[in-house]
Amino acid sequence: MGNNYDIILIGLVAVFLILRLRSVLGKRTGNEQPPARDPFTPPAAPPPRVGDASQGNDNVVPLPTANAPAPRQSSPTTGPGGIRATVLPTATAGVAAIRAADPAFEPIGFTGGARAAFTAIVEAFARGDTATLKPLLDSTTYASFEAAIRGRIERNEKAETTLIGFEASDVAGAEMQSSNAVVTVRFVSEQINVVRNADSQIIDGNPNEVQKVVDLWTFRRDTTSGDPNWQLVKTESEG
Repeated sequence: MGNNYDIILIGLVAVFLILRLRSVLGKRTGNEQPPARDPFTPPAAPPPRVGDASQGNDNVVPLPTANAPAPRQSSPTTGPGGIRATVLPTATAGVAAIRAADPAFEPIGFTGGARAAFTAIVEAFARGDTATLKPLLDSTTYASFEAAIRGRIERNEKAETTLIGFEASDVAGAEMQSSNAVVTVRFVSEQINVVRNADSQIIDGNPNEVQKVVDLWTFRRDTTSGDPNWQLVKTESEG
């Protein structure tokens, strides 16, 4: 008889423990670490940072100028703030190739990170902030930007850039180069650009004129690397 009571008692303890575990499992404590993600692929609105890659290129520095007609586009998507973000027909095959190598690559999300990179780089270039620029650019592109900044300093000139906003950030080109994913984004932005001399006199630009600027920027990332970051490897201006 004593054995039967022991079995019943053990059974009751087991049921109690199961109920306790069920009430606790699945609850968030607030101390969980968020999963790692590619910072170049933002969630919904906040944009990220950039990082890794490297290869020779044909850079155009200083950054912006000129207007250009909008090319034919596919799959229009309007992002936060009414910014158009599409994959142009010239990039569809390349995007598929990149996704085959890296299934996590999402081109429209990528353009959000690209806009964040564009903003950080344009503003750092205007300030002459080489420390901010260096991790965002490959070595060849950084050398071009740094030389342009150094030349400005030697001429006692100061650049002022105000980025008003974006009309579009379309994926205009994409391809795999060996293990490297290469993506070109066509930015259409509104900016105010001014260059002043040592006496603060304007020698180029107009502080009261908003320019529509069209740029093609190419980013690169090694898909076999554990580093999720991209680097700017080429800049061009349409016009």
